[in-house]
Amino acid sequence: MIKSTFIKSIFVFCAVVAFMSCEEKKTERVLNFPKTDLALAPIIPKPVKVIATNDGFALDHLTAIYTSENEIGFTEVGEFLSDKIKSKTNLIVPVNATEIPEQEGIIYINKADSTDLKGAEAYQLYITKDSILLNANTAEGAFRGVQTLRQIIPETSTDTLATYPIWTIPTGKIIDSPIFEYRGTMLDVARHFFSVEDVKKYIDLLAYYKYNVLHLHLSDDQGWRIEIKSWPKLTEIGGSTEVGGESGGFYTQEDYKEIVAYAAMHHITIVPEIDMPGHTNAASVSYPILNGNGKTPKLYEGMKVGFSTFDTRKDTVYSFIDDVVREISELTPGPYFHIGGDESHVTKKKDYIYFVEKVEKIVHKYGKRMIGWDEVATANISSSSISQFWASKENADMAVEKNMKVIMSPAKKAYLDMKYDSLSPLGLTWSGFIPVDTAYVWKPEAYEGIPLKNILGIEAPLWSETISTIEELEYLAFPRAIGYAELGWTTEENRDWENYKTRLAAQAPFLDRMDVKYYPSPLIDWEKSKFTYSEITKD
Repeated sequence: MIKSTFIKSIFVFCAVVAFMSCEEKKTERVLNFPKTDLALAPIIPKPVKVIATNDGFALDHLTAIYTSENEIGFTEVGEFLSDKIKSKTNLIVPVNATEIPEQEGIIYINKADSTDLKGAEAYQLYITKDSILLNANTAEGAFRGVQTLRQIIPETSTDTLATYPIWTIPTGKIIDSPIFEYRGTMLDVARHFFSVEDVKKYIDLLAYYKYNVLHLHLSDDQGWRIEIKSWPKLTEIGGSTEVGGESGGFYTQEDYKEIVAYAAMHHITIVPEIDMPGHTNAASVSYPILNGNGKTPKLYEGMKVGFSTFDTRKDTVYSFIDDVVREISELTPGPYFHIGGDESHVTKKKDYIYFVEKVEKIVHKYGKRMIGWDEVATANISSSSISQFWASKENADMAVEKNMKVIMSPAKKAYLDMKYDSLSPLGLTWSGFIPVDTAYVWKPEAYEGIPLKNILGIEAPLWSETISTIEELEYLAFPRAIGYAELGWTTEENRDWENYKTRLAAQAPFLDRMDVKYYPSPLIDWEKSKFTYSEITKD
């Protein structure tokens, strides 16, 4: 089937080339490529299969991009690729141009219809001397394939006999698809607020490594970060501060829609979280009628947890939650709504269970699938709801017994806010240190005995108690988030620390170009990051 699909795609591809090549070529490139090896390309996440053919495709000013027309999203993927090529090489590569008299190489992004492409994000790349063919059944799959193509474009142009710069892309075939459908990270914008532009930059970085989920922790004791029009004091009062006493901030609904739209352009789903019934001080100080801990709520700027709760037996609380879930759901096209549910230490157990069961019904009312931290599995909830395993194996086992899906976010392995080591200036240590190798060398498919069939995917949370700027965010997230991307995409047999750390070192030029203030782990030989195909494959 791969062969027949490839032949069909080449037929379409050749038809496009024939149509575009109505003029005789005016110049002939004389190229002097070194031998290449696509199998040595530092691609992260590592693909399912890479087959090298040891030649080179010349990316230059004579290259053009074509896409399947009248197919939703494919033209946009082509335009995205053109923009990223320009930002890396300064080449202007036209998309679906009607006439390019001296066109030489072609990149064709093809809407396939192949049963060999397993899942919406699967793709195949066929790279020859003259063409690059990217096959995918969906625009989402094509977008993932484009990230791989971006990673195999060299950082610098190649010496050739031509009189203009050429970037040599190694030839061969890549067949790829992810092991998990949910591959995410969480950003806590409640403890410290991050601007729309900060979140967009984070999305740019996540997309490059094929993440498909960004979970936003929008409320906590220290701040409420999203405008709710029916309850305006939530942002007026609850959004006015953050950890350490800074001025806080919040997203208007237009801001939030901008984030959601930007994420969608990068085929990333936004998961909104409103944490409850604990972690609710910012809501209760805005509307004291919601409070259930018997105290007068006050604005809170500390880091202690577990002291707040909603009044779980009051009808007003559920009217409030109904409004919040309704307004946020209307702004969020993704299928999920996260209700938090963790560390609600002052909520009586029977009240906690009553609360979670009622809130699940509200979430379902607005067409969303409920996610909660692993404590929610103690309630009698639907198997359609999702448990996020962060601390308790017992709770995760309860979720499995209820036939629920589980998101793997064990704090000991996956929390991005843990310090790298004792010298790290940022981060916490309550779950131990997580150096770059510890973050990578574990198996989400088999962690704590959770059955693979129950695992929806992996998520790496970044809590923001100790960070308040995008630079500090980047320090804690990178390079560990790159490893988590591989854990969520790449099969266990294709993962190897020694191989990975070499590929990770080669990410430095991209991170530098993106002005990412990553942690330069001493476990990684960053000096070897100046990767070129000619250096490692030249005869």
